[in-house]
Amino acid sequence: MTSNDVPRSEDRTDARMPRWLPRAMVLALALVACFQLATWGFHQLINLLLNVLIAFFLALAVEPAVDWMAARGMRRGLATGLVFVGILGVAAGFFALLGSMLAGQITNMVEEFPQYLDSVISWVNNTLHTHLSRVEVQNNLLKSDWLQKYVTDSANNVLAVSATVLGSLFNLLTVALFSFYFAADGPRLRRTLCSVLPPHRQTEVLRAWEIAVAKTGGYLYSRGLMALISGIAHYVLLEVLGVPYAPALGIWVGLVSQFIPTIGTYLAGALPILIAFTVDPWYALWVFGFVVIYQQFENYVLQPRITAKTVDIHPAVAFGSVVAGTALMGAVGALIAIPATATLQAFLGAYVKRYEVTDDLRVHGRRGRGVRALARMRRNLHDVQPSAPLEDRKAGGTQAEGEEVR
Repeated sequence: MTSNDVPRSEDRTDARMPRWLPRAMVLALALVACFQLATWGFHQLINLLLNVLIAFFLALAVEPAVDWMAARGMRRGLATGLVFVGILGVAAGFFALLGSMLAGQITNMVEEFPQYLDSVISWVNNTLHTHLSRVEVQNNLLKSDWLQKYVTDSANNVLAVSATVLGSLFNLLTVALFSFYFAADGPRLRRTLCSVLPPHRQTEVLRAWEIAVAKTGGYLYSRGLMALISGIAHYVLLEVLGVPYAPALGIWVGLVSQFIPTIGTYLAGALPILIAFTVDPWYALWVFGFVVIYQQFENYVLQPRITAKTVDIHPAVAFGSVVAGTALMGAVGALIAIPATATLQAFLGAYVKRYEVTDDLRVHGRRGRGVRALARMRRNLHDVQPSAPLEDRKAGGTQAEGEEVR
């Protein structure tokens, strides 16, 4: 063998593929495939996960009532069923009342629509000095391209609308079933969860669960209080204007605007505006203006203050949590953002170490002046009696500190 053959053998050895490289490539491809599969499964199950999340918070809301009945000897399954039957009965009665009222008002509007149109046309002619007629307006309206296109699109989208309605009913049934199981089997669920955790972690989980129940109840209380205030305010306006069914409309505005996120305000205000239009078109304009003004008052004044009192979070944090929840999960996020944030804040607050705040105007503001005055009085007292024994000085300092605390 010549000396030139050795380097060529080494070149062939160096050019050979390492043994670990094929295995690493297969492992990398497998990890990519698993990631893609997990992403696909998450996107397919996102609707179910959101329904389970809503059901969990709904179960937290009804759990105090279930616990109250279970503590008096009733089985949890029966107690949960009675609570849900009561909620379903109240909701069904409310919507039945509103449905009958709305059907009657729509019938009256259809019958009296020519009179409304004549009054509007007469006002336009007198104000703008035009010469419009009802027949001309009706013909232009019926022959308009946008109306024909709207009717055609509505006819073509009947199947899509039906599928949406059926999907919504299925989601509602899913939320009801999961919330029933969570509330009825609450102790078993907590026991199963704690069985896989060490003792100190079990205590933290149970404490977080208790906080979540309290904060969710406080959130529902705040929503109920705002619904009551909104209902009374709109009832007074509708009663003053002489709009029919003012009590029912007040209840509608209060409940829908508070418990249907994002679009609840628009749904709540549309119905009283529609009913007021049947009485007088100008009344509809008054109701619209009041709805807009009250909504701004509620968003920036009423809601932050009530939420901060009942859920114990800062108004800015409450507003920011709703915005963030809406951006992340839409209407569902807006609905559960505040109780989730309050629960997380209260749970983490036990693990944040806090210190005594220094006496500084930048911290206490105007209220810090009294504290500084007491501190100056204490220093003057020590200056006047410099020769007092140590025990007396300690007693004087303790007394001053006691006065400051009082």
